[in-house]
Parts: sequence; C-alpha cells; structure tokens
Amino acid sequence: MRIDLTGKTAIVTGSTSGIGFAIVRGLAQAGARVVVSGRTQRRVDEALGKLRAEFPDAEVFGVAADLGTAEGVETLVAAQPRADILVNNLGVFEPKPFLEIPDADWLRFFEVNVLSGVRTARAYLPQMLAANWGRIVFISSESGLNTPKEMVHYGMTKTAQLAVSRGVAEETAGTGVTVNAVLPGPTRSEGVSDFFGKMAADAGVPQPEMEARFVREHRPTSLLGRLAEVEEVANMVVYVCSPQASATNGAALRVDGGVVKFIA
Repeated sequence: MRIDLTGKTAIVTGSTSGIGFAIVRGLAQAGARVVVSGRTQRRVDEALGKLRAEFPDAEVFGVAADLGTAEGVETLVAAQPRADILVNNLGVFEPKPFLEIPDADWLRFFEVNVLSGVRTARAYLPQMLAANWGRIVFISSESGLNTPKEMVHYGMTKTAQLAVSRGVAEETAGTGVTVNAVLPGPTRSEGVSDFFGKMAADAGVPQPEMEARFVREHRPTSLLGRLAEVEEVANMVVYVCSPQASATNGAALRVDGGVVKFIA
C-alpha cells in the first residue's frame, strides 16, 4: 500500500514534539502540506527546521497559538482557514491522586484536551462536508477505556474525546468525510520519557528498568510488554488520514499494545 496525500492540507495540533511531531513527519512523507501547531514561536520554528531538513521538498508551515483557549483556535483558523485533514493531538497529562486534583485542574484538562478538538472540528468540518472529503482524527488513549487511578482527570478527558469523535462522525453519514479516534497506549514521547527519567533518578535505577517496571506493574495486560514508539502511533494515524481508509468512520482504533483486554 502506498499512501499519497499530495494536494491535501493537514493540520496537527500540539505537534512540535512527541506523537504530534511523528504524525506531521508521516503526513509530510506522504506528500501532504502540513501545518505544525505549538504554543510558542520558538518551538514551532524548531519543529519546522527539523522537518525541512528531513523533507526539503515538503510544504510545511507553522502557527504559534495556545489552542487550549478559544482565542488560540481563532488565531489558528485565521492563519490556516482551510484543512483537508485535522488531527487533534493536543493534550496535557499529569499524575496526581484524585483527592489532590482541584477544580482548576479539571477545568484546564477539559479545556485543553477536549474543547480544543471540539473548537477546531467545528471550524473545519463544514468545508470538508462541502468538498465531500476530509479526515478528522482525535488522539485519545487507552486511558479513555481504562481510567488510570493516578490520572483520573486525564482519563476523563480521553473518554470524552471518544464520545465527541463518535458523535461528530454521525454528522458525516453518506459523505466522503470520516471522523475517528486513535487510542495509543503508553508511548515514549518526550514528555513521557522525561517523566520516567525523573522517576528513575528519584529511585536510583536506570530509566529502561523504570519503564519496564511501570508496564509490568501498572499496565500488566500489555501484550507489547514495552512502551510504544511515537512512530508506531503515527503510522496508524497516517493510514486513517488516507484515501484507503474511506470505510473507517466513527471508529476507536487502538494502538495500545494490547493493554485493553476486552474486544471493542
């Protein structure tokens, strides 16, 4: 299978690093015109520099805006008013016991992880429907099905993304537009790697040992038995964005390494 996205414009939110950056790499490699999004111009410029060095013929652009706010989404839409592909990857996470999570954290996680995708989908879906072609992908998580006790507020937002993606998909019935969710499991992004690095340093053990211990103790159902790499998640996303995925709509696609045991 050869995925060709030549002529398609793709916006990936939260894409200056981690899974988001791996997705823009994959989309650029497939020929898409890619828009990188990040909160600061410095991070956006750094990501664009890496992309242009690796794919000198690719069309890559960037927008610096805080998409966790309505104003930030307005900035993005004003700068890039058209999109054929929208990947809602922006998200924050933080381990914290339930009894220590204040209202402000619940609201912030919902605003960033859920409403950012609601607002961007609301902005770009009408033009996709008018063109009778488009792809919207929400990056959820296995935590949306298995709520982690160490991050209940995060799990809540990932479950909400599944509801939003399925609900929005209903708007596309009978068209060439699809809306899906992709559910990664524990993945070695920069943020996750830094998190395990700190845990390893505090415990006085090598980071690979700390990562293996986490999977063994906190995700014991994993069939992969390790953290996924960001490219492994991006591969699924690029496929879902492709013309070949035209019959995949309203789906929750797991790239969780088998963490979730029940069939869905």
